Amino acid sequence: MTTPGSDAEPTLKPSRSEGRPTTKTSRTRIALRVLPAILLTGLALIGPWIAPHAIDTPVTAPYAEPGADGTLLGGDQLGRDVLSRLLAGGRDLVLSSLLVAALVTGTAALLGAIGAVRPLIGRLVERTADLMMLLPAVLGILLVTSSWPDGGRLAVIAAAVVLGVPYAVRLAASAAAPIAETGYVEAAAAGGERLWYLVLREILPNLRATLLALFGLRFVAAVYLVATAGFLQVGPQPPAADWALMIRENSPGILLNPWSVVAPSIAVALLALSVNLATAALAPQTGRKAMTVL
Repeated sequence: MTTPGSDAEPTLKPSRSEGRPTTKTSRTRIALRVLPAILLTGLALIGPWIAPHAIDTPVTAPYAEPGADGTLLGGDQLGRDVLSRLLAGGRDLVLSSLLVAALVTGTAALLGAIGAVRPLIGRLVERTADLMMLLPAVLGILLVTSSWPDGGRLAVIAAAVVLGVPYAVRLAASAAAPIAETGYVEAAAAGGERLWYLVLREILPNLRATLLALFGLRFVAAVYLVATAGFLQVGPQPPAADWALMIRENSPGILLNPWSVVAPSIAVALLALSVNLATAALAPQTGRKAMTVL
């Protein structure tokens, strides 16, 4: 006897993995986006030790073409090896940008979390941030460095932190506000827990994705800000090997040896782009909520 519906074709249930990448594929994609950032930052950090020539010693004619006297990228305005100065010119930029990003992200996270728990403090922080955001970046650099003329690179780092915190604290505060209104945070506050307990134990651990993305954004912003300061000769001074200084010093001879300007320009752009892509790839792995906030 045939039961009703027995002639119907069986319904196939879609595989759970259908329509989404497997874990292995996802990890491969993340690795492909993170690897360039690791390689570029690592190369910038070890560059001074693998430079083929002394960075301050002329080895060829000024603005010599690539290949002259064994120079892969030619010479700069004084005949120094462009490749050697390129390899040595990124370390201070990377270290300065990492320090700026860490300081800005940490400060913004604390202020944003405190403001979420204490609304009065939060409004004060946001109003102050709004006022500071009106200051143009270049003008802020000039103000800080002019008031600290002997500061050098430290003055540039201080200026970058001061200019970066207002933007970062707005993002951190907007991400921390919904968490501060959750039941477990309100229960902890009602139970008499102190402010620092709420901030450090209840709010900040739930902002990992946001803070990771924010760190990447502030690193990229710091790269451009520190490079701009170097181009304006605020911070490192000649004959220091610095990507921004290379662009400024060699621009008069760009028609004679374009690589003396193009190479450091590409290095700055690739560094910022690779870190940005790596941050975008890593941040969702710690949570999805932060990416919608940003």
